[in-house]
Amino acid sequence: MKNCLLGAFLLLFVIGCKEAETTVQEPLSLYETELFKDVQMSDIFEDSKTFVDLVPKKDIATLETEYLKSKTNDGFRLGDFVLANFEDKYMDSHTVATDTIKNMYDHMSHMWENLKRAPDSVYANASRIALPHNYIVPGGRFREIYYWDSYFTLEGLVVDNENEVAQSMVDNFAFLIDSIGFIPNGTRNYYKTRSQPPYFALMVDAIARDNEDLYLKYLPQMTAEYNYWMEGAKVGDNVEPVKRVVNLTNGITLNRYWDSGNTPRPESYKEDYLLAQQLPSDSLKQQLYKNLRSAAASGWDFSSRWFGEKGGLESTETISIVPVDLNSLLYFMEETLAKANSIKGDDEAEKHYSELAETRKANIQDYFWNEATGFYHDYNFDTKGMTPKLTLAGVTPLFFEIASHEQAEQVKNMIMNTFLKDGGLVTTLDHSSQQWDAPNGWAPLQWLAVNGLLNYGYVEESKIIMKRWLSLNEKVYANTGKMMEKYNVEDLSLLSGGGEYPTQDGFGWTNGVALGFKKILEDLERPN
Repeated sequence: MKNCLLGAFLLLFVIGCKEAETTVQEPLSLYETELFKDVQMSDIFEDSKTFVDLVPKKDIATLETEYLKSKTNDGFRLGDFVLANFEDKYMDSHTVATDTIKNMYDHMSHMWENLKRAPDSVYANASRIALPHNYIVPGGRFREIYYWDSYFTLEGLVVDNENEVAQSMVDNFAFLIDSIGFIPNGTRNYYKTRSQPPYFALMVDAIARDNEDLYLKYLPQMTAEYNYWMEGAKVGDNVEPVKRVVNLTNGITLNRYWDSGNTPRPESYKEDYLLAQQLPSDSLKQQLYKNLRSAAASGWDFSSRWFGEKGGLESTETISIVPVDLNSLLYFMEETLAKANSIKGDDEAEKHYSELAETRKANIQDYFWNEATGFYHDYNFDTKGMTPKLTLAGVTPLFFEIASHEQAEQVKNMIMNTFLKDGGLVTTLDHSSQQWDAPNGWAPLQWLAVNGLLNYGYVEESKIIMKRWLSLNEKVYANTGKMMEKYNVEDLSLLSGGGEYPTQDGFGWTNGVALGFKKILEDLERPN
């Protein structure tokens, strides 16, 4: 009898423990608090990113309790409360000083040390995702590592023989895949709802040019990242999109940019919230928030590329759009996985990924090539047709050698006749006031276009683009002593503009592309 009672008691104890386990709540997030919302909607900080990058001195629940208790007191000042309870533990001592002594290329090589950061310290309640290896930040307000920026930065590091930090960058991204399951937009916890254009395989490819063993070293992480992007892929006629996957009819699967959140972005809370107030219902507001977040996942935040028929940022419909550049990147990922498995000697896996790449290549041609314009467009799966926008994303199939020579000829003509301006290539043809539209040009898109054209033998056209871009870089550098995040390629007397924040200086991917272009030009113009 005693044994029965003891057994029953133990059973009840175990059940009670299980129930207790299921009711344990996650710690309160700063982004869920009234304090957060009040600070972000106030004018304490000009930039919404400033507050979310500060480190709380106490746990968030305690701070929220203290705030709610004291906010109605006479003489309470929100700014004083923030100053007393938050600090900048990661304050940058690496200021980007105006440099009028060095030439632009010497300045950029010198800047690597300025933009380099040591492994991160870990602070409780901080938004920073700590990295174990040295890394390069973009510059300006971007004081953490960013995903797609880093590939273009890395190409410059390789040119400058900064091979140790280049591999450290790749090691950090491998660490993120291992620890989080994917590479977030940037190394902040408010970016953990999304990734960015998947350039990890390209980074591995860049550092493995002289050492094929590195393909094997990073094969587990490349495989894991591919699985993250393909989660939800189905065979059959299921046409429901799932996260980053769009399952089309006839068993065709392509990918889109997607963020799991449907609230204002913490780092741009006020901007998103105020924009959504134009919409009549909570469901439409949540849909807009998801579309804005997903546009941020594309790296093109923001652009008329994502606008709906009504136009304007409030019409953003990113999650309905299947982008040509993203699917070209997934094609390269499949090709690289096939190559890495071939080196490993896994014939079955090599065949599997090769077949996936060939299928995707055919689908890119079917869904993104526009015979009427002679250019690659995005595809909208809601309207079941290509989007009408001409954007520089259409050069990506040339970069990955997906296009035929006849298609490349037409893309080349569009680039030289329509996108080419005095300072390089314009991002889109729309002057929408968004930063990923005219009149702005961006270093990564110049890189994709130039190397895409070179893949098909268009040497003179590539030289024209590189020389115009570098000339603009040099002109702005001569006037400011700095390298910029983006440039006005239409009016060379003006700096770039548009977007949620001022043009930033530093700047990682601009430095990387400029150094890469300098080397390409030297190689092209060197006598045989």
